[in-house]
Amino acid sequence: MTTVRTVVGMSGGVDSSVAALRLREAGEPIAGLFMQNWADDGSGDCRAEDDRRDAVAVCGRLGLPIHFRDFSREYWDGVFAHFLAEYAAGRTPNPDVLCNREIKFKHFLDAAHSLGAEFIATGHYARVERREGRHRLLRAADRSKDQSYFLHQLGQTQLAATRFPLGELLKVDVRAMAQAAGLPTAAKKDSTGICFIGERDFRDFLARYLPAREGEIRAVAGDGRPDGRAIGRHAGVFYFTLGQREGLNIGGVRGFDAAPWYVVGKDVARNVLYVDQGTDSPWLRSQALWSETAHWIAGSPPARRFACTAQTRYRQPDEDCEVQVLDDGRVQVRFARPQRAVTPGQSLVLYDGEVCLGGAVIAATDAPLEQHLKVNAA
Repeated sequence: MTTVRTVVGMSGGVDSSVAALRLREAGEPIAGLFMQNWADDGSGDCRAEDDRRDAVAVCGRLGLPIHFRDFSREYWDGVFAHFLAEYAAGRTPNPDVLCNREIKFKHFLDAAHSLGAEFIATGHYARVERREGRHRLLRAADRSKDQSYFLHQLGQTQLAATRFPLGELLKVDVRAMAQAAGLPTAAKKDSTGICFIGERDFRDFLARYLPAREGEIRAVAGDGRPDGRAIGRHAGVFYFTLGQREGLNIGGVRGFDAAPWYVVGKDVARNVLYVDQGTDSPWLRSQALWSETAHWIAGSPPARRFACTAQTRYRQPDEDCEVQVLDDGRVQVRFARPQRAVTPGQSLVLYDGEVCLGGAVIAATDAPLEQHLKVNAA
């Protein structure tokens, strides 16, 4: 009996399918593992069973054994409870980052080791490089699909045991390889939505766990005062995020131009949602941020002060910045130019060229409305 050296996380999508295909073609002794991480609550189109069938079909096509694990309890405790707490506090979390750290590169890795494997492999678009005794997380060759942003919480132990077979490939080539190999997922649409929960009406889904609490929508004043007049009602401030345009249901308002409205702030304590017109509203602009405790992939920061580039949201172009590591492990970041809609709860991810240095959850910014609300709350 051949010993399995690598277990591939089979999601039922084309990316994990081709990751398994590449390893098998390289002669690697592998097996697949399908993770169930969400107990369907009937709130939407959860496609876990379809994905499970596709994962089984792909492994059958490749002649691979497949294992199954239910991590739904671990997902609830380690990811979803935090997700809800952050939204209830008025912040906007990134569950994909926590899901990778807590599920895919913790419980899945433990499961692979229990099966006697040395490595895990996933369909993420990223690369791992070993240099001078340390492992580095690099951006993928296909920058439009690069997922290092979501992997920045990984450390040396995880990276040493991880393979990303798609890191050097373009997405179009992945599709072509799946088609040429006759894989049943070759034309399957990429998954979107919340990690492992799938596509559904987000507000309806969130309302099952955070009941709606109606409040005022207020327009910021044009004279520099944030407290303008009430122009509408919202169902709950935690349903919205900074910079959001959709779902406000604000029609024509007397005294204002017929221009789109955007969320520029949330006062959770008073249950007020602040909006302004124009995508470049000054209320959305910030040039500095402060984080929670930072995670460094190398185990420590490159210096107490250093220059690098940063992303404060996925697929954002690199932004030049200066980083100061504070005594308590948090970071203060000042950008070379003002940033739009930097959002507490989201992830700050730092880069040195192709190398992902690590990152942290954004705690606060110097955006004018955020500072005003902080002073009023004090």
